[in-house]
Amino acid sequence: MAVDFEKLIKNMIMPLVVNPDDVLVKILSNDEETITIQLLVNEADLGRVIGKGGKIASAMRTIVYAGASKEGKRVQIDIDSF
Repeated sequence: MAVDFEKLIKNMIMPLVVNPDDVLVKILSNDEETITIQLLVNEADLGRVIGKGGKIASAMRTIVYAGASKEGKRVQIDIDSF
């Protein structure tokens, strides 16, 4: 069963942000070994998503990496604001 990374990331991010309508998660590429995911949030929410010292972003990446490793893939998550 394949992991729905877009849904997984959205479920983790939504409780953290003030502007949930501005959250955009999209898979930029999904090849044999690497999945590249872009997470866009409102500029005001960027600090909440990254967390102090990057702790929240790191924890989110760890969870997503665990899901990807079950499929034998690597994941790269780019977090940005617009």
